[in-house]
Amino acid sequence: MSILVIGLILFLGVHSLRLIAPVVRGGIIARLGEGPYKSIYSLASGIGFILIVWGFARASADYGLVYVPSAWLRHVTMALMLVALILAVASVLPPGRIKRAVRHPLLIGAVIWAVAHLFVNGELAGLVLFGAFLVWAVVDLSAQTSRPVDASAPPSPTSDIVAVVAGAALYALLVWRLHAWLFGVSPIG
Repeated sequence: MSILVIGLILFLGVHSLRLIAPVVRGGIIARLGEGPYKSIYSLASGIGFILIVWGFARASADYGLVYVPSAWLRHVTMALMLVALILAVASVLPPGRIKRAVRHPLLIGAVIWAVAHLFVNGELAGLVLFGAFLVWAVVDLSAQTSRPVDASAPPSPTSDIVAVVAGAALYALLVWRLHAWLFGVSPIG
């Protein structure tokens, strides 16, 4: 479990610098420059992600169930994950109607992703992993609501089409094989 927790601290800590230590983050960027900062940020995030995946696999084998998820929640999770992935893709595209309506699609997607996974993961490692992401996303989202959203450009319908198509394609890939390959668990059994 310690590898999972270290990975979560590293990954979520790096992603929380703007929220919990904006002055420190600004100082690091001023000292190193934007490019080197992003490189270190990406490296730390990648290492954190690897530790999360590795730690989750190990902790899942070592710790038991806290609750037994209901079988019907698998279908709810599958539907929620399609929405979460569309929102995640929309977050990296120029503003469309989805991004304008949701304001922070990646954080909303992370909340949906975490809740969906809590529905179907009753083991302690799942509660730690998805619970940590849920708490982080809700806290970050509450801080982001005070930040203004750029509404100067008209929304791009192309962005919405790309978000839906790419999100659905990513969903299909994950369901088909990618989730099992990356995480050792097939979402369809």
